[in-house]
Amino acid sequence: MGRPSEKILSNKKNLQVVYEDNHIVIVNKRAGDLVQGDKTGDKPLSDVVKEYIKDKYNKPGNVYLGTVHRLDRPTTGLVIFAKTSKVLPRLNKLFVSKDISKTYWAVVKNAPPKNSDTLTHWLKKNPKNNKSTAYIKEVSDSKHAILHYQTLKKLDNYYLLEVNLETGRHHQIRSQLSSIGCAIKGDLKYGFDRSNKDAGIHLHARKIVFIHPVSKEEINVTAPLPKDPIWDACT
Repeated sequence: MGRPSEKILSNKKNLQVVYEDNHIVIVNKRAGDLVQGDKTGDKPLSDVVKEYIKDKYNKPGNVYLGTVHRLDRPTTGLVIFAKTSKVLPRLNKLFVSKDISKTYWAVVKNAPPKNSDTLTHWLKKNPKNNKSTAYIKEVSDSKHAILHYQTLKKLDNYYLLEVNLETGRHHQIRSQLSSIGCAIKGDLKYGFDRSNKDAGIHLHARKIVFIHPVSKEEINVTAPLPKDPIWDACT
């Protein structure tokens, strides 16, 4: 059932579909794409995927699509959508029970204190500026956050980190890496000194592994990296 890693099945209308079957479609999100609609009124990725399905399968009427999870707007990488109402709650359950393995790649300016480590913080979200602050001790209205990172590569001026999440908190990777002096390239909100030209950040949802809730086969998908000189240097 699975497709070869990093193979793009469709690129119509700038939509990169990296895996698809009768129940699930996984796309490689670009920087700046909204996963779901918000107050900006910008067209969300979910609508683009619906159009893709409607066109590909010549479907009359409305197309069902369930949003399973989201990525921050400036982040790139893998996003899973449910093509049927049957599979959506099953996928949601996998996320709640942490039975989906998500691996991220992040490019940072400064070397982390250790080559690999586990970061444990309490994150508190400020809705006024849409930002989360990482605390080393629990504070009021904070949520426990755990991630594991390792340094994969030393680039000319940056470091490539691989990050695996134990929890899924608001801006978790961005906030926690910033708290150890490793703000992600382009992430002005969390302390990087300048923005990227595309207004994105160098944080990429690289890989997702899970057991398909219908077929029970392992789905193992890797997202191609965005095209730019720094990402090119990471492989």
